[in-house]
Amino acid sequence: MSEQIILYISLIVIILFLVMLAQRIKVSYPIVLVIGGLVISFIPGLPTISIDPQLIFLIFLPPLLYDAAWQTSWKDFYKWRRVIGSFAFIVVILTSCVIAYVSNSIIPGFTLPLGFLLGGIISPPDAVAATSILKDVKVTKRLVTILEGESLLNDASSLIVFRFALAAILSGTFVLQDAVSSFFIVIIMGVVIGLAIALIFYAIHRWLPTTPSIDTILTFVAPYAMYIAAEEFHYSGVIAVVTGGLFLSYHSHSIMGHLSRIQGVNVWSTVGFVLNGIVFMLIGLELPVIVDEMGPGALPDAIRYGLIISLVVIVTRLASALGASVFTVIISRFIRTADSRPGFRAPFMFGWAGMRGVVSLASALSIPLLLTNGQPFPQRNMILFITFIVILVTLVFQGLTLPLVIKWMDVGEMDYEISAQEQDIKIRRKLAEESLQLINARHADELPKNELLQSLKAKLESDIGFLEHVKNPEATGDGYEYIKEFQHITKELLDHKRSVLNKFNKKETFEEEVIRQHLAQLDLEEEKIRQQFLHME
Repeated sequence: MSEQIILYISLIVIILFLVMLAQRIKVSYPIVLVIGGLVISFIPGLPTISIDPQLIFLIFLPPLLYDAAWQTSWKDFYKWRRVIGSFAFIVVILTSCVIAYVSNSIIPGFTLPLGFLLGGIISPPDAVAATSILKDVKVTKRLVTILEGESLLNDASSLIVFRFALAAILSGTFVLQDAVSSFFIVIIMGVVIGLAIALIFYAIHRWLPTTPSIDTILTFVAPYAMYIAAEEFHYSGVIAVVTGGLFLSYHSHSIMGHLSRIQGVNVWSTVGFVLNGIVFMLIGLELPVIVDEMGPGALPDAIRYGLIISLVVIVTRLASALGASVFTVIISRFIRTADSRPGFRAPFMFGWAGMRGVVSLASALSIPLLLTNGQPFPQRNMILFITFIVILVTLVFQGLTLPLVIKWMDVGEMDYEISAQEQDIKIRRKLAEESLQLINARHADELPKNELLQSLKAKLESDIGFLEHVKNPEATGDGYEYIKEFQHITKELLDHKRSVLNKFNKKETFEEEVIRQHLAQLDLEEEKIRQQFLHME
């Protein structure tokens, strides 16, 4: 047991150093982690690390989906609901069909049910990889929104296709009508269960005397409760987690206090980072296990099949994205669409951002070793190896070239007339003006005798003047240099305050807990300054 603990602690430390390396060389960390895992897997004497698919589905998938749903903008999700829904369901099923027929035609002994099984495994893109890459490049908000929204739902549709194909192979029968009806039942009931459990947690957060720590723990319990409850009744646990997560996220400001929200964001960002790091590292570490199961003689053909299937996956997604653009132009004549002229540049970028990830590998590994009659599961090793090749090709090749494709396409912001910086300035100025109006309207009598209120009013007036200055910095002749100087001086003042607090802490007459409260306040103040000028960097 102690050896396993040491192994996984060492793995986390390696992940941290690889992520720092990725930041230094300016490459998305999922790509570096997968390649790093591949390199480490060839180190002699290293213990074999195998992925338990149940571990991925039960331990990793619910919190990662819940975190993604919590961060998703419901407004943007609803705006692009048609595109998200079509790619999360229709395109996943279409991709599964294409892969089924192609694999059936090129791989000897590969039946159509096995092809659909493979299609269900490798059809869903992994948005964690895509969004981590997009953080380092300038890209439209639309692309990020659709990618994140698609990733919330496509795992559900692909796992349903996988489940039906596996059942057909194990039982030897497949009835299309029953499969279609079951597909919709699985999704609808997943939504119902997700909302039902979300309402229970809503009531706990809203009406019970919770603390920030209790609220944070409840946010970890919720996704597991939703996923396990739905899967227990053989419905979609993924849809349940996504639905419940979106519901609770939408109501988070009415059911949680500010301390709960701050603490929850900090804890979840750390946990999500660790979970994502582990699963991408495990992809690379799994290669020796898969290769050993293949055998040396079958490896060349398996590599060739994997590269062909990878090409089919990439081309199918690109064709679907460009086809959806053409379809949108046609259908916009009859119904209202979010964008009646999407063009080809943005759809091409979206199509290229179709990297596969750990859910595909976990699905492949969950294929049973034996059929119900005791015979070995046909082509299991081939499916595993092809899945790994598809993940490697799409993640590394498309991941490394995605920034170049985005730069080549050169698509500017399409949905917002003003920049994020201008939006930020307008919002901050409006908040200051409304606050000043409220003080003058409701508390004018208190102003002459309340120095704290006078100080607050003066600060609001100063903020309005400062924001007007920021709105047009070129008028000063110095551009944004004075803003950078302001940040530098503010940081210097905060550091000086910290040094003063440390001196107070050395005196016996001051409690360390009081000093820590002031230090925490300075940390919040520094983060506030950073956020205020984030869009100007």
